[in-house]
Amino acid sequence: MKLVVASNNAKKRTEIATIVGALGIELIAPSDTQFIDVIEDSPTFSGNARKKAEAFADANGLPALADDSGLCVDALDGAPGIYSARFAGPDACDTDNNRKLITEMAGHANRSARFRCAIHLAFPDREQSFSAEGEVQGDILTQAAGAGGFGYDPLFFCPELGKVFAECTAEEKATVSHRGRALRALAEQLKNR
Repeated sequence: MKLVVASNNAKKRTEIATIVGALGIELIAPSDTQFIDVIEDSPTFSGNARKKAEAFADANGLPALADDSGLCVDALDGAPGIYSARFAGPDACDTDNNRKLITEMAGHANRSARFRCAIHLAFPDREQSFSAEGEVQGDILTQAAGAGGFGYDPLFFCPELGKVFAECTAEEKATVSHRGRALRALAEQLKNR
């Protein structure tokens, strides 16, 4: 199957490509993809993923895979959640968002959090669509560690791996990550269609 990744985020596209390549799914090159801006105004990860996938499927005339994902922190009542990419403001970068998270978590003993991901695969004809979700539990550190990854990876300690996501190779992270789990669940659905 060939499909378009419905994301303007190069780091997210690379991570998705790493995971789906191992699943035998072929991605259309970014240079051959019609990119569009989609306003993520759904109150849920799954709603935003569906909206992006359908918009990219329509724009490209091909099946489109979209995800919406974020960090949900227990001590912050699930924030930043769907606002993870813009936690520190609409033009925030990863460093800004991590800095704000450290500030917001100051004084909280409960450091538990989870990354959540909703994946949606839309077809231009809308005769088929597939959705899946994935989650990984962890803890928020008091300071950043590691030099890899993106987003909140330098602050997210994953007990399953014994280190923060920013210290993992892409392959290690994919074995337990929210996005990896969601994509593998989606791949199972596709096998059975």
